[in-house]
Parts: sequence; structure tokens; C-alpha cells
Amino acid sequence: MPKGYWIARIDVTDTEIYQGYRVAAKEALKKYGGRFLVRGGEVLASEGAHRSRLIVVEFPTIEQAKLCFDSPEYAVAKAIRLKSATCDFAVVTGYDGEQPDGST
Repeated sequence: MPKGYWIARIDVTDTEIYQGYRVAAKEALKKYGGRFLVRGGEVLASEGAHRSRLIVVEFPTIEQAKLCFDSPEYAVAKAIRLKSATCDFAVVTGYDGEQPDGST
């Protein structure tokens, strides 16, 4: 079964309030098996529009990623994020098929 991912592009508008989001989101991610692959760091805007922060969170399955996003635990974090950041957010299924070199 393919993994699930959260991919978000974020512009933090209030760093003080956003710290509360980070704390609240941590609990939801822990409960549903999420782990950060990308969390902030330098963003090289190679093409198109971008935001100042990029996150990628990996979950064991797409179901876990969806459950976490829709969970009561994450709802608390999301409410804080909406007050402190502008965000483009996607929950996506990981690729579980053939690679460009023909391998699987």
C-alpha cells in the first residue's frame, strides 16, 4: 500500500501564534505516524510562485494521512495555523509503481 504525504507551502504571518501550531500539530502527527521529510529550511524558488516555508510529512498510508488531517487533534492545530499563516495544503498518495529506469 502506498504511503501518504502532506505537502504544504506556507507563509507565516505571525510567528508567535504559529509556534502554537507547531506544538499542536506535533501531537496529531505522532498519533497518526507522520514524520517530517521537509520542514522549513532553505527554499530555492526555481520556477513559478512559492511561499517562504515548505513542508512534506510522510505517513505510513494515505488513509493515515487523511485521518490525521481530518482528526480532532489536527483541527486544533489547523485553527491556530489559519490565524497565523497563509498556506497551500495537499494530502497526496505516494507513488508506488515503476521508476524512470524501469525498476519497481
